[in-house]
Amino acid sequence: MRYDLVIFDNDGVLVDSEPISNRLLAAYLTELGHPTSYDDSIRDYMGSAMHRVHDLVEERTGRRLPADFDDVFHARVFAAFERELKPVVGAMDVLEKLAADGVPYCVASSGSHERIRVGHRTTGLDRWFDDERIFSSQDVGRGKPAPDLFLYAAERMGVAPARCVVVEDSPLGVRAAVAAGMDVYGFTAMTPAGKLTGAARLFDDMRELTALLEADQGGN
Repeated sequence: MRYDLVIFDNDGVLVDSEPISNRLLAAYLTELGHPTSYDDSIRDYMGSAMHRVHDLVEERTGRRLPADFDDVFHARVFAAFERELKPVVGAMDVLEKLAADGVPYCVASSGSHERIRVGHRTTGLDRWFDDERIFSSQDVGRGKPAPDLFLYAAERMGVAPARCVVVEDSPLGVRAAVAAGMDVYGFTAMTPAGKLTGAARLFDDMRELTALLEADQGGN
């Protein structure tokens, strides 16, 4: 196979969490006096670590978010996950195929370890991810669009960056993967293809991913 490691983003790629979390983030920021629409949240924060929310709000308003902002937000998100969260359609089939073929894979997410695990337990994806396959922006100093997280995941998995492919759905994530020297497959289910500049391939249905990977395998 062309790639020795498939690195998945989590939110929006494995679990269908972006509509939930961005709806709640927009509502909470608005509640705190920072008017934010759902579309604003998608544009500014999708794919980013929580520190970006704090940094952008302070940069734009000169005001810091409350010290308990992350805890309150995550409590709301986790409660909503329990009620609403589903896996991305086709994600389980892709993981099952990779595991059956012995293709190494992992997840590298801007979300916290707790958020990743809550989402996986809720959707049943936890069967595919032991602790050695889970990497979070908490593990590195800088989140996406910096390449640190993807480079860290590759190092821990023992694979050279050039032999990795990243599956991403956010502009920040694509930028991070490209900066890490990795190929990117851009998932366009929620993000317009034109915003995923730098992706080697684009697809809008997770059920297409296995065929794309196999096509690359056959061509190299």
